[in-house]
Amino acid sequence: MSDLSNAPSNAPSNDLRETVRERYAAAAVQVTEGGTACCGPQAIEVDDTFGATLYAADEREALPAEAVAASLGCGNPTAVADLREGERVLDLGSGGGIDVLLSARRVGPTGKAYGLDMTEEMLALALANQKKAGATNVEFLKGTIEAVPLPANTVDVVISNCVINLSTDKSAVFAEMFRVLAPGGRIGVSDVVADDTLTPGQRAERGDYVGCIAGALSFAEYREGLAAAGFTDIGIVPTHAVADGMHSAVVRATKPADA
Repeated sequence: MSDLSNAPSNAPSNDLRETVRERYAAAAVQVTEGGTACCGPQAIEVDDTFGATLYAADEREALPAEAVAASLGCGNPTAVADLREGERVLDLGSGGGIDVLLSARRVGPTGKAYGLDMTEEMLALALANQKKAGATNVEFLKGTIEAVPLPANTVDVVISNCVINLSTDKSAVFAEMFRVLAPGGRIGVSDVVADDTLTPGQRAERGDYVGCIAGALSFAEYREGLAAAGFTDIGIVPTHAVADGMHSAVVRATKPADA
């Protein structure tokens, strides 16, 4: 099976994780400080392939401005996860909370939305956004996506928005998604995925939009990793290009009901 780490050999995984943490901490501070200015928070837009522009106007308008401004994802996983009333959903790498708050609205008061993030500054921003939104069916957790601080069979749906590609141990992420999902549960993930013809080195050469390219898996590697973790009904559909040979994609898979 392919190596799913894609960590450059000269950069230990702890160093890469700290680089990601520092980048997202700085983004959170930028949004928080902007929110105290006269004109409100300024969106951290990279270009039209990342960020808040990927959400519908009515979704953006229904949330605190700071949650929208802090969006750094490559898609809108809440739009593809088919969330239903009463479901429990977990967002891996929840950042400022935009996908958690949107999920909370979709699952309603009988459901629950968890957000997991390793960055103190993003968690603080997310908690502030939760308070502004008045969301009572939301819980934010501190931790890494390779070691989710929830018991097994806790949630019905796992979502994520351009975060799994940042992990240096994607096999662990897939295993954790499988573990926390209840039997019959599913994933609805937006992530950056590479053409199968690109090597890890070529992926890194494509650039670094908020860290969302250099660590991307290929389509084949993604399928292999999910299957190895136990998932079935795996589908990976590209939605738009983010660089030459690199795509934002919708990733869906299911944990078998008899797992």
